[in-house]
Amino acid sequence: MALTKQEWLSLEKEASELRQLCLQTTNWAGSGHMGGSLSSVDILTLLYYKYMNFDPKNCDDPDRDRCVVSKGHIGLAIASLFAKLGLIEVEQLKTFNLTGSKLGIHLDSNKVRGLDTSTGSLGHGSALALGITLAARVKGKKYKTFLLLGDGECDEGSVWEAAMATSNFKATDLITIVDRNKMMIDGKTEEVMQLEPFADKWTAFGFDVVEVDGHNLYELSNALEYAIKAKEKPVCIIANTVKGEGISYMAGNYKWHYGAVDEDKFNTGKKDLEEYYQKRLARVEKEGK
Repeated sequence: MALTKQEWLSLEKEASELRQLCLQTTNWAGSGHMGGSLSSVDILTLLYYKYMNFDPKNCDDPDRDRCVVSKGHIGLAIASLFAKLGLIEVEQLKTFNLTGSKLGIHLDSNKVRGLDTSTGSLGHGSALALGITLAARVKGKKYKTFLLLGDGECDEGSVWEAAMATSNFKATDLITIVDRNKMMIDGKTEEVMQLEPFADKWTAFGFDVVEVDGHNLYELSNALEYAIKAKEKPVCIIANTVKGEGISYMAGNYKWHYGAVDEDKFNTGKKDLEEYYQKRLARVEKEGK
C-alpha cells in the first residue's frame, strides 16, 4: 500500500532528524562519512520505520528481518539511526570513532546491538546477505533480508558473483537496494570505473530492476512494496541519490565522501538541512494523498 500523506509526513520528520543527528555526530567526532550517509538516509528511514519486521526492544528475535549495510563506511548514519531507535545511548555518539569507543568508523556487530553484520570492506555484503537469505530457507524461516549497496562498491567482482548466485537460487526474499549517488571516494563513478549501463547489468544477471528517485519517500515506498511481493525474480532497486544531499557545500561533491566540519560548516549545515526539510514538506503537501 502506498504511503498515506500522514505516514509520509511522519517519515519525513524521522529522516530529517536523522540527517541532523548525522551532522551533529560528525561534529562531535571531528569527522565522518557524511556524503554517503546523507544519500542513504531516506532508504534507511523507510526500512527501519516502515518495512522491516524489526523491534528495537527485541532485536535478537530469530524471526526478524535482516539488514546488511554493505556500504559499511556509513556507520555514522547507522549509529545515529540506532540512537534514535533506542539501541544505543545518544551520549555514546559523542565518542563515535574516538579511541576506546564501541562505535568505530565501521561498526562492529559484536559491539553494537541490532547490527546484523560487520561491514566496511566493500564488496562483501552481497554474499553475506545471500548466505543469510539461504539460511532462512534451510531453517524454514520467513524473514526477508535487505541489502544496501553503494554504487562505487559495484566495481567489485564479488558483488556480481553474489548477484549471479542470488538469481540462480531465486532468492526473492533478498531485496537489493543500490545507493546510486554516482560518486565514490576519489571521483565520479563513471570516470573512475564506468558502471553504465547499470540497470542493464542487473537485468542481465537475472534481476527485476526498478529505478527510483532515492530522495522521494513515496517512490521508494512503492518500489519496496513491489520488491517485497516479488516471487519470480529477485529485485534490485536502483535509488538515484545525491551524495551529501541536503547540505549545500556537500551535495554532489565527491570530496565529501569523508570529511570534518568546523563550527561554521556545522552551523551552515544545520540551517541547510532545516531548509531542505521544509522543501520536502512542501512536496508532501503538494503530492500527498
